[in-house]
Amino acid sequence: CSVCEPWAALVIGIVAGWVYIFWSNLLVKLKIDDAVDAIPVHFGNGMWGCIATGLFASPGLVANAYGTPNNGLFYGGANAGKLLGVEIVGILFIIGWVGVIMIPYFMLLNAMGLFRVDALEEEVGLDISHHKGAAYDMSGPSEDAKEKYEISTSQRKLVVPADDGEENA
Repeated sequence: CSVCEPWAALVIGIVAGWVYIFWSNLLVKLKIDDAVDAIPVHFGNGMWGCIATGLFASPGLVANAYGTPNNGLFYGGANAGKLLGVEIVGILFIIGWVGVIMIPYFMLLNAMGLFRVDALEEEVGLDISHHKGAAYDMSGPSEDAKEKYEISTSQRKLVVPADDGEENA
C-alpha cells in the first residue's frame, strides 16, 4: 500500500499469512469447496488489507498521496480512528454489493442446474468432460524416446583436464 512504511508492510505481510491460514482452515471446517483457495486470498486477505491500511497508514505518506491529514490508528492523533472506520464501512459495502449482485446469479445458475457439475465429473476432473482432453500427458515417454535417451547418455564423455605437473600458485 502506498501509505504504509516498509516496517508496517512487513508486519502486514506476516499477519496476512496467518489470515490466509485461518480462512483456509475455516473453509475446511465448514466443508466449503474452494479448490484454489480464492476465498482466503481475496476475501480474507482483502479485508485484512483494508483493515491494515486503517491501522498502519503513515500520516506523511497519506498527506503526500491524498493531501488529507488522516492516518492509521497506530499513529494516534485527532483523526486516528477515522480512516479505520472508513475502511470498515468500505468492507461492509463491498460485501453488500457482491451479495446483492451474485446471490441472484448463483440462484439462477442453481435453478438451471448449471451451478455444479455432477459428482462423477467432479471426481474425474473437468479436463476431459468440459475441455475434451487431458490437461497433462500422464502416459510417460515412449519406448523410442527412452532408447534415444539411453543411447545419448551412454555416449557422453567425461573430460578430465590433463595434469601437466604444474601447480597453480
